[in-house]
Parts: sequence; C-alpha cells; structure tokens
Amino acid sequence: MTLTQPNPVVIVPGVLFWDGLYEVMRDALSEYMPKEKIAIAPVSFLDWVGFPPSPERSTNRVMAAIDRSVRALQKQFPGEKVTIVAHSGGGTVAMIYLLEKPFQGDIYHPGESVGKLVTLGTPFHTHEHYAKIKTDFIFRYLDRDFFSRKEVVSIVSDQYPGNLQGSVVEKMCFMFYKSVAEDGQVSGDGIVPAGSCYLEGARNVTIPHVEHLPTPHTRWYGTKEGVEQWIQWL
Repeated sequence: MTLTQPNPVVIVPGVLFWDGLYEVMRDALSEYMPKEKIAIAPVSFLDWVGFPPSPERSTNRVMAAIDRSVRALQKQFPGEKVTIVAHSGGGTVAMIYLLEKPFQGDIYHPGESVGKLVTLGTPFHTHEHYAKIKTDFIFRYLDRDFFSRKEVVSIVSDQYPGNLQGSVVEKMCFMFYKSVAEDGQVSGDGIVPAGSCYLEGARNVTIPHVEHLPTPHTRWYGTKEGVEQWIQWL
C-alpha cells in the first residue's frame, strides 16, 4: 500500500517520551510515503518534566516544538496541509495547539496549515491531575465547528482487558486503567482504557493487537505491525 499524494506528517511524542523513540515510527511510515515528508517534533524528557520541575508547563514547551516542526514542513512543502500524528498525551497537547486559544499565556495560529490530527492511545477523558489540566481546557473550547475545519481521528487498541482478579498482566492493566478512568475493569492498550480515547465529533477507531508503550520488542502503535493497522486513516 502507498499513500497517494500524502500530506507532510509531524509526529508528536507522548508524555515522558522523547523524539528518539519515534524513529521507528518514522521508518514504518516511510514505507508508505517519502521519508523527507515525515518530521518528529523535537521533544525531550526534560520538556515534559521541566527544570526545575514544572510539569504543569509541559504543554507550553511541547506546543512550541510542534509549532517549529509544522512551520519547517510548511516551508519545505508549501501549499500542502500538515497532518499531526500524536501519541498518548501528546495528542491532547496537539489538540490545544490546534484550538488556537491562550493556554497558560501561549497561543499559536497554525490555521489551515494543519488539516488533520491523528491520535494514538490519547485519553481525552481522565482524572489524572496534569492530564486533566489539558482535557478540561479542551472541552472548554472544543465545539462542533472545530471538526468542520480539522479532521480528527482518535485511534486506540483494546487488546488488554483489566481484571483485578485475573492474571498479573490483567491486574496491572486494571491499575493503569483505574488511574485514568473510574473503572479499571475495561479493555485498553495496556496503559490507557479504550473508552477514555473516544471523542465526540471525531472518527473513533478501535484496533487490536497494539500496545501503548514505545519499548523494545513490543508491538506498539509506532512499529511496522502497529502502523499497518492505522495507516488507512492517515
């Protein structure tokens, strides 16, 4: 499969992950489109944590990295709309960036330069403190008109059930899911419950056989096996 006239892509790392981990996703995507049209937002672990620690400002630091990448691709491929592919909590940062509303003093205006947002295992519904800062902001400003301007595809795997009475893996999933949602007895990608990623107004897609964490020897969203499950929505 090849993508006909593919738009340039900016990959956004997830919370506490850094750009180098996403070279595998860039390589996997390059089987479908020219590699020079794929950029990874220059995000570091320190961008998420801050020094001195200021995780509440992580969104602002990562938005700046996204904006630099979008503008660089705009300059390289003028007239082509950029697609943002964001993993995990990077997806809520990307959404705030696209809303074009002041967030903790910062605002960006990508306008029509970005046409689509594809999120991978992004929880839009959560009670985790720092994530909720982002999701509360999103739902304060998100309206139906936004989806007429930007296409949003929220993709999540439901491979792993959470079960407090089950296997060690199922018990771990239960605890991870419960840290995001009220109920841990649901299915998800091993870290994020699938239901937390469903966003009204977006195209919500559930895929099997994918894990959340970008670690070696796993089949996560950015591996060749993971990408081939969601590439049709790029």
